[in-house]
Amino acid sequence: MLSNKNQIITLASLILLTAGCTPTTESGSSSRISDYRGSASITQGLAKTLESNLFTCENGRSRVAGVGEIADSQGKVWTVPADNHFTTAPKAVDLYEECANITPQSIADIDQASIPVAVIDADGEEITGYIFADNYFELYINGTLVAVDTVPFTPFNSSIVKFKVSKPYTIAVKVIDWEENLGLGTEDNRGKAYHPGDGGFIASFSDGTVTGSDWQAQTFYTSPIYDLTCLSEVDGQRLSETCTTEGTDDGGNAYAAHWQTPNNWMNPDFDSTSWPQASQYSEDEIGVNNKKSYMNFIDKFSGAGASFIWSTNVVLDNEVLLRYEVK
Repeated sequence: MLSNKNQIITLASLILLTAGCTPTTESGSSSRISDYRGSASITQGLAKTLESNLFTCENGRSRVAGVGEIADSQGKVWTVPADNHFTTAPKAVDLYEECANITPQSIADIDQASIPVAVIDADGEEITGYIFADNYFELYINGTLVAVDTVPFTPFNSSIVKFKVSKPYTIAVKVIDWEENLGLGTEDNRGKAYHPGDGGFIASFSDGTVTGSDWQAQTFYTSPIYDLTCLSEVDGQRLSETCTTEGTDDGGNAYAAHWQTPNNWMNPDFDSTSWPQASQYSEDEIGVNNKKSYMNFIDKFSGAGASFIWSTNVVLDNEVLLRYEVK
């Protein structure tokens, strides 16, 4: 629990209590919410847990994938790590998923003919997609939710999808770097109770489309932040490059920055001209060299010309929306 020593309960605190969330404090931080000058909504501290765990690993171990909510000082409530359709949307087919005992050695072991096809355009081209996400993705084609990841957090898995669509078409993907400490963007890792996780997304498609810096990537949730003056916004980019990415044993007072997700962000007619281009990352930066869910199918990922992408900060940016128009 955060300390409320010498805290005067203000109108903002009453708003938070009414919303069912714990009011946040600024003790132990190197800055105050009033120091922030950007367009984000700022919250501080641990979120209230709504769903303790979305996923149970039947054949192994997995990190707890909870969902929570937290309110800012104006009473606006944010879902963390992000709104998602894990429990309601069609799941992608696993290429590799340890919890389900799906552990093929290569793409040759996959019965690709049995993969269901999501029909966007009945007279369109049938396209196969190969996807690896750290940690979770939701894939839209022309605004239709085609499939979501089968594992929200860990262990790391990879996926295959099929859809029928006519060109040109728009790929839109929500990617989430999940968190154990809800609202704080952190997990127990590397000997620290509050260590930031990192993200990463790579995909290739049978029509030659691959992820790269020609995709767009916009940030909608950044945490943990310990000094709000490290955040900036330049030419549509929501930057946190000077913020610390080190883990700590005392991160319960961290801030988070949230931006409202547009309702129609996944649609082909959505105006994303202000969104920045995606940042590319190497396999070493993402750390996939020891992950069979990636390495067993590397010919369908980097071997096909795809690159890992994310926003400008693969560690602190926890909810990122991606877009790409296939012509």
